[in-house]
Amino acid sequence: MRAAVLHEIGQDKLEVLDDVEAVGFGPGKVKLRIRATGLCHSDVSAMNGVLPQPAPFIPGHEGAGEVLDVGDGVTGLSAGDRVLVCWLPACGECPSCRRGQTQLCLAGFMNAGTPNFKRPGGDVFGFAGTGTFTEEVVVGAGCAVPIPDDVPFEIAALIGCGVTTGLGAAINTAKVEAGSSVAVIGCGGVGISTIQGARVQGAAQIIAVDPVASRREAALRFGATEALSPDEFADAKQRVTAGEGFDYVFEVVGKSATARTAYEFTRRGGTLCIVGAGAMDDNFQVNMFELFFDEKRILPSMYGGGDVLRSYERAIALWRAGRIDLESMITHRVRLDGINDALDQMRTGESLRTCIEL
Repeated sequence: MRAAVLHEIGQDKLEVLDDVEAVGFGPGKVKLRIRATGLCHSDVSAMNGVLPQPAPFIPGHEGAGEVLDVGDGVTGLSAGDRVLVCWLPACGECPSCRRGQTQLCLAGFMNAGTPNFKRPGGDVFGFAGTGTFTEEVVVGAGCAVPIPDDVPFEIAALIGCGVTTGLGAAINTAKVEAGSSVAVIGCGGVGISTIQGARVQGAAQIIAVDPVASRREAALRFGATEALSPDEFADAKQRVTAGEGFDYVFEVVGKSATARTAYEFTRRGGTLCIVGAGAMDDNFQVNMFELFFDEKRILPSMYGGGDVLRSYERAIALWRAGRIDLESMITHRVRLDGINDALDQMRTGESLRTCIEL
């Protein structure tokens, strides 16, 4: 079986191999044939060590495909079903799940420490317990979510992570109000989805901020009212909000420096929403006086901040209704052999989302 493998954390290239085997199939598990997978920046963050992940590993967590086989005890799924991959399945039993905060369930994270592939040289892990840069993968049944027949695999793959994360940040976590002012810092795939979520919610001004010109141009197509480089942001704050700051600012980069900028550009009493996944040693700081005096809400948003199954259904409904554009988010398509070119395009900002077709 072919798969793209990272041998050591810190390497910037993947090796496409044909001696990989998906392992772990048994009770409660399903085997999937991956048909399409998106390249998400979290994959790059795991490769460079920003996000913790044991190696060697197969990146990829934004995938969709078909069920090949189901293990004993699996209900609601059968061979041939079309599914998307949920990299953070809810166990339904832990305190977070019982409180209705299924996006905080830790069961999926526990899977990341168990190898679900092997090669002649030893075990291979799948990123976030999945690993979709491969032809086949074995995952827990909760990771395989059925999708309707009218949803293409490449669209379902995007919904499996980036779209759900961005839409949910605006709709579930921040609860953007109609007529409000919004700024989004970082306009890759998740940032573009956040912009679309703010538009769906009825925001009056949506300011997109990104250093890459092509991403700024894309942001305008997806609903931003203005798209600016970082050095133009201060002028927009003065011009759009009379210097007060924006009602909502979304940080979709995952760095303390941009989070601090986002905080400063949020109005007093406004909402800063942290969407980007950053490093454990990158500390965001506010002083105790401003924290008290400005009364700004600081809201992290994990995987869209809500029940992911409901979020998937909502994304499909909005897409069907033409309220969000998912097809145009896919700016590049490659086969697995082109994965390293796709990585380079993501790092330079050339691509919004690359679909890897398997």
